[in-house]
Amino acid sequence: MNSQIRALSPIKIWNYFADINAIPRPSKHEERISSYMLAFGENLGLESHIDDVGNIIIKKPATKGMESAPTVILQSHLDMVHQKNSDTDFDFGSQGIEMVIDEEWVRAKGTTLGADNGIGVAAIMAILASNDIAHPSLEALFTIDEETGMTGAKSLNGDWFEGKILLNLDTEEDDEIDIGCAGGLDVTAEKNYTEVDLVTNGKIVEISIKGLIGGHSGIDIDKGRANANKLLARIVFDAIQFDGVNIISMEGGSLRNAIPRESHAILHIQNDVFGACNTALTTLIQDIKTEFSLIEPNLSISLTMSLTSSKKMVSKKDGIDIVNTIFAAHNGVFRMSPDVADLVEASNNVAKINVKEGKASILCLTRSSVESTKWLVAKNLEAVFQLGGFDVSFSGDYPGWAPNKNSQILQVLVESYKTLFKSEPKVVACHAGLECGIIGSKVHGLDMISFGPTIKGAHSPDEKVNIASVQKFWDLLLFVLRKM
Repeated sequence: MNSQIRALSPIKIWNYFADINAIPRPSKHEERISSYMLAFGENLGLESHIDDVGNIIIKKPATKGMESAPTVILQSHLDMVHQKNSDTDFDFGSQGIEMVIDEEWVRAKGTTLGADNGIGVAAIMAILASNDIAHPSLEALFTIDEETGMTGAKSLNGDWFEGKILLNLDTEEDDEIDIGCAGGLDVTAEKNYTEVDLVTNGKIVEISIKGLIGGHSGIDIDKGRANANKLLARIVFDAIQFDGVNIISMEGGSLRNAIPRESHAILHIQNDVFGACNTALTTLIQDIKTEFSLIEPNLSISLTMSLTSSKKMVSKKDGIDIVNTIFAAHNGVFRMSPDVADLVEASNNVAKINVKEGKASILCLTRSSVESTKWLVAKNLEAVFQLGGFDVSFSGDYPGWAPNKNSQILQVLVESYKTLFKSEPKVVACHAGLECGIIGSKVHGLDMISFGPTIKGAHSPDEKVNIASVQKFWDLLLFVLRKM
């Protein structure tokens, strides 16, 4: 099917997108894609560099007649989120993404697509390789590890750049021009717990939650979607109220920046309370399905008899403390912005939980466009986790990007959009973590903007990119470069 993708228009973008999607490029393992991009620039005869962490910088002189225009930094990230459906047999470490056309969209077969941010990367590649596109001097910046820490942007040497205008190509609605974003912070809670011997006078039951939509933990956090870890904690909370119920293990979620779609727990339920516990959980599960029937139509929650090789289970006290902590931890929107209509100011995603073999961990990603409320949410979580006996650490802190409505490049984008499409674009700030704030702290005096094609379902196997919007995005990008 990738041959059909290569025939789409604009053909240069889709061909480069197919090329990079053939290369495994998970966050923190971008060695192959970084080497490919460095060779790409060198084969074009352009000044090309790789820094100590794997960021790629390729410089291209201005086309004739545009030598006096200001130098522009074009920026996208090389890594992609790796998520797949549980019934999809796919090895992200060795296989290229299998793409298909679905009416007006391109998507992947049961996995994330990588349009975030592969379409932006492909567009920059097409410009670098062109002989007929008018543009000023360009500094193409391809960063690594945007999705799990932004360590590429954090490691940049600002002295490598002369440009004072940054075009970030990582926005996901083709009628939006982004002028600000949220900062983020990883919150990690860890606890050692007491294990006790697994008793034989009972049944082993697995609770399995599947079929949730999931999505981007920033952009989709306000859509009311269920978080599999929080649903699991809600169910186990009710189960463990029975005296004869103990946790054997709990596990759910994968990446901090993805809303958890699946979660599982294994419980030991003593025979004398099994009937009552099963009845209570069955009723609760039906209530949850009713609550989310419109938002999560494919939600599946099952209770099944299970076998386990474990000889241990969590002590009753520690089990209660762990479940209470996950249940109490804030998830979702914390505060809406009082300054920007419909913008989430602060949120938290309870992204990953693991309770197994004497160790419990809870991994969160906290976001906010206001530094003080980012830390308010983080401290709120810290208090809850400490009450449950967890040790708490903060890492991966990165700043937001404060909107500048007086930006000159903003005016260029708005006027260009109106000229091309005869309508007004939406000037917005987003609750995602763009690299602009970090890059702006490294390269001083940058005038920054972000735009891109329409991408839905980012960070989930439902990710798809609108075919017509890629052409629209390309037309806008080329028009803006000519206007510099």
